[in-house]
Amino acid sequence: MYNYSAALKLNNSSNRANAYLVNEILNASPQKLLLKVYDFAIAQCRNENIEKTNKAIAELINALRFDNEEVNEISMGLKRLYEFCQDQMRKRNYDIVLKIMTELRETWIKAFVSMEG
Repeated sequence: MYNYSAALKLNNSSNRANAYLVNEILNASPQKLLLKVYDFAIAQCRNENIEKTNKAIAELINALRFDNEEVNEISMGLKRLYEFCQDQMRKRNYDIVLKIMTELRETWIKAFVSMEG
């Protein structure tokens, strides 16, 4: 017989974890959200999960801004780099993608720190 009590406890535990995650995301700064997407992409790249890595990279592409000339140039460069990463994931070149995503994440952290100081 199926143990509903155990399933209910597991479901409640999962809901609490999801509620915590939802709350953390809703209260995060745009900078922290960006780093979380990078963290997810890097973790999925390490797991050699092509689909999830490329979905995370697609989110990074969708977050790019093209609203003025200065930002447009930077965004176009990042878009090309992200698309290169997606292509490399499809070719199963995980090490290349991992290196690029890790270095981009570190660059963003340095940029955020310099903006604060």
